[in-house]
Amino acid sequence: MLTGNQFHLGIDVGGTFTDAVLIRGETGRIETAKVPSTPADPAVGFMEALSRVLEKGAVGPGSISHLVHGTTVATNSLIEGRTPRTAFVTTEGFGDMLEIARQVRPSLYDVHFEKLRPLVPRDLCYEVPERLDAAGDVLRPLDEDAVRGISRALAERGVRSVAVCLLHSYANPVHETRVAEILREGDPDLLISLSSRVCPEFREYFRASTCVINACIIPVVARYLAGIEEGLGRVGVEAELLVMQSNGGVLTAEQAASKPVFMVESGPAAGVVSANFIAGQLGRADLISFDMGGTTAKAGLILDGRPRVTKEYEVGAQAQPGQGMTRAAGYPIRTPVIDLVEVGAGGGSLAWVDPGGVLRVGPRSAGADPGPICYGKGGTEPTITDANLVLGRLNPDFFLGGEMELDAAAAAAGIRERCADPLGLDVVEAANGIIEIANAIMINALRLVTVRRGYDPRELAMVAFGGAGPLHASRLCMEMQIPALVIPPSPGTASALGLLVTDLRHEFSHTRVMPADAPDVGRIRSLFERMEDEGRRTLERGGVAPEAMEFRRGIEMRYAGQSSEVAVSCPAERVDVPALADAVRSFHVAHERAYGHGYPDEPVELVNFTVTAIGRIPRPRLQRIGSNGTSVSDARRGTRRVFFADAAGFVEAGIYDRALLRAGHAVIGPAIIEEVDSTTLVHAGYRAAVDEFGNLLIAAGARA
Repeated sequence: MLTGNQFHLGIDVGGTFTDAVLIRGETGRIETAKVPSTPADPAVGFMEALSRVLEKGAVGPGSISHLVHGTTVATNSLIEGRTPRTAFVTTEGFGDMLEIARQVRPSLYDVHFEKLRPLVPRDLCYEVPERLDAAGDVLRPLDEDAVRGISRALAERGVRSVAVCLLHSYANPVHETRVAEILREGDPDLLISLSSRVCPEFREYFRASTCVINACIIPVVARYLAGIEEGLGRVGVEAELLVMQSNGGVLTAEQAASKPVFMVESGPAAGVVSANFIAGQLGRADLISFDMGGTTAKAGLILDGRPRVTKEYEVGAQAQPGQGMTRAAGYPIRTPVIDLVEVGAGGGSLAWVDPGGVLRVGPRSAGADPGPICYGKGGTEPTITDANLVLGRLNPDFFLGGEMELDAAAAAAGIRERCADPLGLDVVEAANGIIEIANAIMINALRLVTVRRGYDPRELAMVAFGGAGPLHASRLCMEMQIPALVIPPSPGTASALGLLVTDLRHEFSHTRVMPADAPDVGRIRSLFERMEDEGRRTLERGGVAPEAMEFRRGIEMRYAGQSSEVAVSCPAERVDVPALADAVRSFHVAHERAYGHGYPDEPVELVNFTVTAIGRIPRPRLQRIGSNGTSVSDARRGTRRVFFADAAGFVEAGIYDRALLRAGHAVIGPAIIEEVDSTTLVHAGYRAAVDEFGNLLIAAGARA
């Protein structure tokens, strides 16, 4: 267990800012730090945030006992095309697999649509004579001489990483394993990703895409994490580095470096975990997570205290997860990912007028460098942050607690030149238009994770965070009729908190298609036990004690003839015909909720069997703020004229210092609540109450 001199540290590298959260194990006291990200070398921002938060907390690096990192380095390397030369080895006759991809388009009638280029060019795709059938039986032996020829070709081309995806290797990895052995004989330092280990499931293209992405980013992520560990060692941090995964769990840096495809959505996942933890303190198990940072806004759904997880995700475009895998706008990944809808509407998203004379917002962002115009770092295009400043919602003298002074005049001039004058509007009208368009984009994202998934937002709460989230969340809740809004303390660093309130997690899966009305119970039991044994060994290597281990089983099912599956949980204590029948009934319910229809009389197939191996990590205890007998008026700084769209103009709003608010205080809108890393907008007719943990609970007057 943690002792008083031990500290939890989470560092989240975002597109605009790098956030650090430090929690004292004994008291739950929190220190936070926020520094600009360094896109050219994210490790620089990481070490700067580390130094800043340790200095604020007066903590020595040797006192850090638990260190977790969330990063977008894997995603950025793919989007920006900064991946090293990678090769692809597949079964003879399937060398064009990455070029052909899928016969679906994200925009059916867009004649100008161009597919993303394959991550591996055709001249680095190699075919090897061999063949297995769908049951894993050998139809054609592996031609080992051909593999040796490929090994020589890789050396001549200077390839450092290779993805191997042979037909039906999910059923029997024997040929893939032998290919890896031969390639390593030719080059012991070659980085090899096998689809049978990265994604042992059927559907060749999805498995190949997942394996190729892993191979492309292994050198980048391994080098990045090695640099982070070297920097930590240099300053005296001895704690093992853990990395957030896309599924909301963490894994060791060594494991992350070997399977980096599992951490593609590392940063965004941490935010959903944080929202779940915060809502759990309030006894809420069903909620919407809303994270609006500097580059994007992300919405996720949490039900029964668990974030929704999907295997249907694309990277490399502004892709969205969801049922059906029909977008085809990016590179598909078949690993568990927290189900998020992400849109280009962050504080730094650019506002512009298109050739048709229409005001647009995003998806391009000003990023960390140069940032919004008001930052005074050379930005010339107006952003959502500039619009909020012009509307009086941001205090130009208290951004980042006063560390950065904002230039309101420059923001207004930029909006006038780029948006207002071309549209014949005044600056305030244009600024409000930017905010309203951004809100509409985010409302669409909220609808996608709720209504489109079959859930009523009127029955959910929202936890909003990110540097810009609390500025927009109240209006979004009004439009979506979400009854309760929670703003945690230090919302700008809430994602970093999420890094510290999760567990080690490893996902295992295996494809074995069989009819649900005639299941091979013995085979299913054997599959689950084999995956659990592998999970147990993996957790033991991570130092997890047996009593801290948990295993969750699941089955992905479909109606016979369908091309996509729906996942349901399966009891861990038994595998028999009645238990499987219960799982099938759950499938019918889940299918109807997801798609709006179910067919209980139609035959069902069991397709993929999954096991999630969890290693429990002690969570830090958060500090209660209590009440010190002061009045809410003691936190009031004065008033400021602030533009509210629902009031159709500027109104006099009370300004409050959140650091002075205590448990039991209540702020009545219209009001602005300011803190170091964010600003909360409270509309007229709404009330923000402070709970014992310092959360702001915002609701309409009657509901409050």
